[in-house]
Amino acid sequence: MIALSFDYGQRHRVELSAAERVARAFGVDDHRVVTIDLRQFGGSALTDEIEVPTGRGADEIKQGIPITYVPARNTIFLSYCLALAEVCGAEDIFIGVNAIDYSGYPDCRPEFIRAFESLANLATKAGVEGKSRFKIHTPLAEMSKADIVNKGMELGVDYSMTHSCYAPDESGRACGICDSCLLRLKGFKEAGAEDPIVYGD
Repeated sequence: MIALSFDYGQRHRVELSAAERVARAFGVDDHRVVTIDLRQFGGSALTDEIEVPTGRGADEIKQGIPITYVPARNTIFLSYCLALAEVCGAEDIFIGVNAIDYSGYPDCRPEFIRAFESLANLATKAGVEGKSRFKIHTPLAEMSKADIVNKGMELGVDYSMTHSCYAPDESGRACGICDSCLLRLKGFKEAGAEDPIVYGD
């Protein structure tokens, strides 16, 4: 198994350290970090000098596409995954998108995943020659955040190693008030569990 993480110029690069910890804990022997500078394009609070929204209610989070949307991010990520899969002879690509408790990102929707899977089998030598049939797996897509928390605990995930915050402080502590933190906290609360990560002041 190969795990890919992306250093794309995101303000919350601390997530890369968390990805490394989790990959090591689960015995992933090939964890690669791909560098792409999406700050060259900007257009998102995660890759530009735009303030990350904070303190929004659940209904507000669900309205429209937020400024934390990174243009074409999952399309770019999946394209890299597809290239690596073709080189390695792999057919299965997994991505952790969620279409239930999420921030309205268009590239988290099932129809996007279906379209990319179709593209993957049309745009590759392996697909055209029939050597591979690429499948995009989205095991978290139809789960609520509470369901994800519960499934992770069932599988032995140490959530203290994970990171979700869009606007961590200089020490890497989660802010607790951005959309991502609020959705995470909501998930833990609804799962009847305590979030073990350290939040800032």
